[in-house]
Amino acid sequence: MSESCNHNCESCSENCSQRTAQSFLEPLHPQSSVKKVIGVVSGKGGVGKSLVTSLTACGLRARGHRVGILDADITGPSIPKAFGLHGTVHVTDDQLMLPAESATGIQALSSNLILDHETDPVIWRGPIVGGVIKQFWSEALWKDIDYMLVDMPPGTGDVPLTVFQSLPLNGIIIVTSPQELVSMIVAKAVNMARKMDIPILGLVENMSYLECPDCKKRISVFGESRVEETAKEYGIPVLAKIPIDPKIADAVDQGAVEYIEAPWLAQAVDAAERV
Repeated sequence: MSESCNHNCESCSENCSQRTAQSFLEPLHPQSSVKKVIGVVSGKGGVGKSLVTSLTACGLRARGHRVGILDADITGPSIPKAFGLHGTVHVTDDQLMLPAESATGIQALSSNLILDHETDPVIWRGPIVGGVIKQFWSEALWKDIDYMLVDMPPGTGDVPLTVFQSLPLNGIIIVTSPQELVSMIVAKAVNMARKMDIPILGLVENMSYLECPDCKKRISVFGESRVEETAKEYGIPVLAKIPIDPKIADAVDQGAVEYIEAPWLAQAVDAAERV
């Protein structure tokens, strides 16, 4: 520590041992209230991250919690479609965005809810995308949220890093699929979370199997699952194995994700509650 230290690291250029780490956390607006924040991540796209986000949110809501969803997948938003949310969000007199509210009272913000048309492409560079995510957190009126689910963009690049650094994540759920390649992708997500000191609640495997409607035999469409051995390797639990079911896809397409019965996701909801 320098003899002239004034204990204000922000105004000091010295690289001393007592220097405190700079925080990139975005402050929540004083009028908002969010108790716990859980990220839903995947090392690659197309594994069902938005589905797991939606169903986990619905499970928490069904247990009486007030739930919000921040759709941080800005260029590929899926949350409004799953919940049947349309139109653009309203703004308060204080210029705060008012999250849309689903049929069961889940609050949600997504890039599709700030566009003039749902099909407009989001052709924004990384810094702008990161800025929008920060605005969804700090410039919105989140009302008494017990659990905030963050639908993260895939991968381990600039935008996921922005979420990890800007939002006070209490833990993450990693979504995967049965293909052998995914064990390597999971490893990347696990290692990123550990480098960022974010607790990992567990793994959820989507498209795990197809159940024959006649004999009830489970068919491994994408090959035998390796999620158990991957979870064991990294010392994290398997929270759920979601089957391939046309009824799930149809409900999401119809904006009725809240009415899907998802008993196989109970452990994931339990893990979220234990945060």
